Amino acid sequence: MLVLIYRTTIMFLTVLVTMRLLGKRQLGQLELSELVVAIMVSEFAVIPVANPERSLLDGILPVTVLLVCELGIAFFCMKSVRLRSFIIGKPSILLHNGQIMQREMRKNRLTVTELSEKLRIQGHTDFSTLKYVVLEVNGTMSAIPYAAHSPATHAAHQLSEDDKGLPVLVINDGRLLEKNLHLLGLDQRWLEKELKRRGVPNYEQVFILTVDEKRNIYFATKT
Repeated sequence: MLVLIYRTTIMFLTVLVTMRLLGKRQLGQLELSELVVAIMVSEFAVIPVANPERSLLDGILPVTVLLVCELGIAFFCMKSVRLRSFIIGKPSILLHNGQIMQREMRKNRLTVTELSEKLRIQGHTDFSTLKYVVLEVNGTMSAIPYAAHSPATHAAHQLSEDDKGLPVLVINDGRLLEKNLHLLGLDQRWLEKELKRRGVPNYEQVFILTVDEKRNIYFATKT
């Protein structure tokens, strides 16, 4: 029992010092190389604890090698933009000037539903009010609204704006969500009229269409 406590303590301190030297951010913000190192460190640290017959060096040595590798990668990535892009990747612009970048959405295997959910968490419900939405290399999403739609701007000028309510997704990548359409008190005749007004023959050619409580529409065709 004492041996197990001793070995566990040693490995705990080893991993703690390693993570501290790596300057780790919180788990949700790990970049790709950091995530790989974190997973491998946890695996190697368990080896001498779960197998008392193994030497402590069987866990300490691999963890030390990973530390050196990660510090080396971080150093060279600071020196070379190309190397950083190759190993860590580049941010992806998912929305530009209120328009969804469908190619980037497909490239990152993101659906409109997932994009909407992540933006709602940040307090954004209307795509048209956003100048940029960027998927960062660590997996987080940054939403940059137009200046006119910044809460600070309204507060500074003491402006009030009618609440448009939560936009409801009616067409998602060519699929009509009839339940949501009826939830808004609308029907397919209204939808067909709106699509015709925008020069679209049918909803299968629409990538996204949302409608809020004020009947404001956000619309984009497939590309």
